[in-house]
Amino acid sequence: MTRWIAVLAIAVMATGLSAGAQGQGQGRGRATAPGQQKSTPAPAEAKPSPGAGPVVVFETVKGNFEFETYPNEAPKSVEHILTLVRRNFYNGLRVHRVVRGQLVQFGDPLSRDMSKRDYWGTGGSGKAIGLSEVNAKRKHLVGSVALAHNGDPRSADSQMYVMLIPQPKYDKDYTVIGRVIAGMDVVQKLQETDVIRRASVKEPKK
Repeated sequence: MTRWIAVLAIAVMATGLSAGAQGQGQGRGRATAPGQQKSTPAPAEAKPSPGAGPVVVFETVKGNFEFETYPNEAPKSVEHILTLVRRNFYNGLRVHRVVRGQLVQFGDPLSRDMSKRDYWGTGGSGKAIGLSEVNAKRKHLVGSVALAHNGDPRSADSQMYVMLIPQPKYDKDYTVIGRVIAGMDVVQKLQETDVIRRASVKEPKK
C-alpha cells in the first residue's frame, strides 16, 4: 500500500512539472521572457513621457496600440527596433507567445508560417543588438515593452514583449525599450496567432 501511494505521488508531481513547463512556453534556443502572474488593470492612455523618443504604432487584428521609446537609456536597442519597423519587418507577423495575465510576445518572422509553429520563438532578424542596455531607470511596469532573449541580453534582436503586470524582479535581466501609451486594452485582448497587420513610426512632435 505504501509503495502505491509513493508511485502515485511521483506521478502527480511529474504531471505538475510538465504542465508548468508547457505553460511558460520556454524552450532551448527560444527568445523568452518572464513567467505567469496575476493580471493588473491597464493604465489610462497617456501622453509621451519627457525625454521619450519616437512612438511605434502596431496595427493588429484586435485594434491598434502605441508605445513610446526610450533612446536615452537604450539607444542601440531602440535604433535596432525602429530600423526593423521602418523596413516593414513586423508587418504580417503573429503574436507567438501569450502568458496569461503577464505578457504578450511577438517579433519572430517564423510566425508568418503556421506550418512552423513548433519553431516560433526561435527566429529573429539575423542581427543581434550585441550589447546589454539593461537600465535601472526603466522598470517592468504595466505596459512596459522589453526585448526577449535566449539568456543573454546581448543576444536580443527583433522579439519583444509587453507587460500586463508590474514585475520588478526582471528589471536587471531584460532591456525595457518603451511603454504603451495608447491601446493597452488592445494588448490585453491579443492571443497567440493574432496577426500584426502593420507597424509604423511616429516621430515626436517638435
